Amino acid sequence: MQENEQNNSDKNDGARFFGWKLHGDGKTLMPGEVVNPDERLSWTRTTSIGLQHIVAMFGATFLVPLLTGFSPATTLFFSAIATILFLIITRNKVPSYLGSSFAFIAPIIAAKAGGLGVAVFGILATGILLAVIGLIVTRVGPGWINRVMPPVVTGTIVALIGFNLAPAAYNNFTVSPITAMVTLCSVVLIAALFKGIIGRLSILLGVIIGYVCAIIRGEVDFSSINEAAWIGLPDFTLPIADFSILPMFLPVVLVLIAENVGHIKSVSVMTGKNLDRSIGWALFSDGLGTTLAGIGGGSGTTTYAENIGVMAATKVYSTAAYWVAGAGALVLSLCPKFGAAVASVPSGVLGGVTVLLYGMIGMLGVRIWVENRVDFSKPINITTAAIPLVIGIADFTFQIGDSSLTGIAIGSIAALVIFHLIFFLNRLRGIDVDIKQSEKDFVLIEGAEDVAEAIEETAENSRQS
Repeated sequence: MQENEQNNSDKNDGARFFGWKLHGDGKTLMPGEVVNPDERLSWTRTTSIGLQHIVAMFGATFLVPLLTGFSPATTLFFSAIATILFLIITRNKVPSYLGSSFAFIAPIIAAKAGGLGVAVFGILATGILLAVIGLIVTRVGPGWINRVMPPVVTGTIVALIGFNLAPAAYNNFTVSPITAMVTLCSVVLIAALFKGIIGRLSILLGVIIGYVCAIIRGEVDFSSINEAAWIGLPDFTLPIADFSILPMFLPVVLVLIAENVGHIKSVSVMTGKNLDRSIGWALFSDGLGTTLAGIGGGSGTTTYAENIGVMAATKVYSTAAYWVAGAGALVLSLCPKFGAAVASVPSGVLGGVTVLLYGMIGMLGVRIWVENRVDFSKPINITTAAIPLVIGIADFTFQIGDSSLTGIAIGSIAALVIFHLIFFLNRLRGIDVDIKQSEKDFVLIEGAEDVAEAIEETAENSRQS
C-alpha cells in the first residue's frame, strides 16, 4: 500500500516537474511559514531570492579558480551546468547550488606542475568515481558509507586538507604583506561587526576591499580586462591523461561525500521532509557535474553551505529559486570581461583571505569531531587523527615509480587504514570496543538537527536586528 502511494507520489512529482505550486498568494509569508521545494512565491520574489543565492555562492566559488589558476568564467560556467543537472536528476526535490569545492585546491596546485590539462584530468577522474559511488548508493543505501567513514576519519581528512594548504597561504601573503593584512583584517572586522547577509559575505567583501587597496598600491594589471570581450564563451581546457596524479585527487571523493550527505540531512531537518532517498542521486549529480568540469577545464563542484544560510534566512526552500541562480550564473559566465576582472585579483589579496580560509577548512574537520562527539580519550580515535594530521601538515611525499603520493593522499589513506585496522584487531582480541562511534551517521548527519537549529537561530537574530 505504502509502496503504491510512493509510486503515485513519484509520478505526480514527475508530472509537475516545472509546475511549482504557488505558496499562498505568492507575496507574503506568515511567521513560521515555510516555502517547500515544490512550491514558489511570485516570479518576481523568486527571482530576487535566486539572485541572493548567486551572491551567497559567489565569493567561495570564485576563490578556487583564483587560487588554482583556473579560468573564473569557465569555473562559473560548469558550476551553473552542475546546479541545473543536480536539480534535474534529483527531480526538483533537493534545493542546492553546486559551487567550487575547496577540497580540490591542494591537489590542483600540486598537479599543475605537469600542466593545467593534467590537473583537469584529476578532476575528471574524481567526478567519475563519485558518480559511480552515487549509483551504488541508489541501489544499496548509504549505510555502508557510515561504516567506512566514521566521524573521526572524515573529520581528520577534512582537517588535513585545510592545514596542508598553509604554506600556499604564506607564499601569497609574503608577495604583498600590506595588501594581505588589509584584506585579512577587513574580512575579520566585517564578520565581527555585521550580521545577516553582510556578515555571511565577509570573505567576498574583504576581497573587494583588498582589491581596492591593491589598485591604490599599483598592484593590479587591467590590460586583460580591457582586452576581454563583453560576450563570449569561456576558455575550455581538455584533460591530459596522467594516472600518476590520481592518488592526490581520489581522496577528495571522501570529502565530497561528506559535504553532500551533510547538505541533504540539514535540508531534511529544515524542511521537515525525509530526503534520504535522494542521497544517492545527489552524489551521482555532483559526480556528473564534476566530471563535466573535468572534461572542459572547470573546478570540481560540491553542495554549498552558504546557500543553506540564504534558505534559513528567507524560509524559502523552493527549487525554483535555484533554477534562477543556475541560469543567472550561466549568463555571467558568458561575459569574458567579467571573468577577466575576477582573474585580476593579485596575490597579496589572495594571501590575506587564504590565511583565514584555509584555517577554516581545517577547523571544519574539528567541527565534525565536536558535533559528532568523537571521544579522543580512546586510543582508536586519537591515533586515527594524530598520525594523518602530521602527515598532511608536513606534506609527506612518497615516490612510487612514476607516481607521487602527497600529504593529502597519504594522510587520507592512513586515516582509513589506521581506524579499521585498530578496530579489527580489538575485535579479534575480544576487547570490548564501543562501536557506536563507528556506526554513527558520519559528518553532519548525527548533528544535522543541531546545525539546522543553529542556522535558524542565526537567521532569526538577523531578522530581528
